[in-house]
Amino acid sequence: METIKLKDLTFKPYIRREEISSAIKHVAKQINKDLADKSPLFLCVLNGAFVFAADLFREIEIPDAEITFIRMKSYIGTHSTGEVQMISGLHEDISGRTVVIVEDIVDTGFTLLQLKEMLQECNPAEIKVATLLFKPDSLKYDVTIDYVALDIPQAFIVGYGLDYDELGRNLKDIYIVQE
Repeated sequence: METIKLKDLTFKPYIRREEISSAIKHVAKQINKDLADKSPLFLCVLNGAFVFAADLFREIEIPDAEITFIRMKSYIGTHSTGEVQMISGLHEDISGRTVVIVEDIVDTGFTLLQLKEMLQECNPAEIKVATLLFKPDSLKYDVTIDYVALDIPQAFIVGYGLDYDELGRNLKDIYIVQE
């Protein structure tokens, strides 16, 4: 793996796809155990979580699990806007269901908090959260993350669905900005 340049930033290799795959399998195993007697609805937060959601969902062994998608946006470039925009909403009835929010990354927890509050209005039985990446040092809001594939430090990353101004999502590995 070598460095890559996206727009004005250079990124260096950080997490290889093999490590990502192993972490996802570990999370799926825990979800399969915890939710075996449920009919969970996996709610993928687009755009960033689509790669993680696809790989995670293929590892889910619960026969009546379902997946759907919601699109939210809170970043421009490398910075959070401080606002969460709903671009495409939920169309399924989640009343009485176990919902598993599938996120690419949780840093401050603001987007997750907003989404959970919105979903609570629809009376789900429970809401669980699965994230590919978690920045524990960045968390500013009181949100519970049930399934974390990988903890990472406070840094800007791309690849495996995560982007820099919509670029880099297609990278098979995760790259970190080179300071």
